[in-house]
Amino acid sequence: MKEIQAVNDFIAAERNVLLQHPLYKKITTVKDLQRFTEGHIYAVWDFMSLLKALQIKMTCVEVPWFASESPAVRHLINEIVLAEESDEYIDGRRLSHFEMYLDAMHDMGADTAPVLQLLEGIRSGQSLAEAVANLSVDHRIKDFLRFTFLTIEEGETHKIASAFTFGREDLIPDMFTSILAGIQEGAPDTDLSKFIYYFQRHIELDGDEHGPLAMQMIQELAGDDPVKWQDIRDVAKEALAKRIALWDAIEESLMLV
Repeated sequence: MKEIQAVNDFIAAERNVLLQHPLYKKITTVKDLQRFTEGHIYAVWDFMSLLKALQIKMTCVEVPWFASESPAVRHLINEIVLAEESDEYIDGRRLSHFEMYLDAMHDMGADTAPVLQLLEGIRSGQSLAEAVANLSVDHRIKDFLRFTFLTIEEGETHKIASAFTFGREDLIPDMFTSILAGIQEGAPDTDLSKFIYYFQRHIELDGDEHGPLAMQMIQELAGDDPVKWQDIRDVAKEALAKRIALWDAIEESLMLV
């Protein structure tokens, strides 16, 4: 998979910035963690939105049913959807990873109102652009969302797949779970078990299952088309740049705690 390696080489600098971002070491208290989740929740939601865009593009979600073009890609995306949209939660329920995250935020006292207002605005008839514009969050969070949904609206499957694959949660280093454990130890009255479970589960799936599946999906979508591979590299780099800006915004929000 020399093409995949070429993409990884192209985005290596951005990945390194994210994996070594100073944000992680600044999350030392429950208050810090609350602020982190209040910014990161938008990345969790947009990840789910990218996934559903891929499902629409790469499987049949209409009636009457027809077999989609590639059985291999169809299998890959359905495998990812199954876990991301209906994974087993810490208490045995089946929830999406977004719902798990919201539940964990609620338990730790983080503010879920803004992201829920975003969703309610869209449900009540606002365009996505209007709902994002009305958000009371840092402009870099809005830019992050706008990039994702512009990529989806353009409708080119290989570009959507690039944003999905190379902007994944494996960009959060393994040390983050040990940071969470340290915060829990220092604040025994706050139960972070659901949040720790979410990250362990999400990172486990990305590393062991979904990451390799997504790489296969990219390979299948781009094939031998050099234009598509260049698109994939460009979208991946911009997606990571938007994620870096999101991390910068969250880091700055910690100074206001």
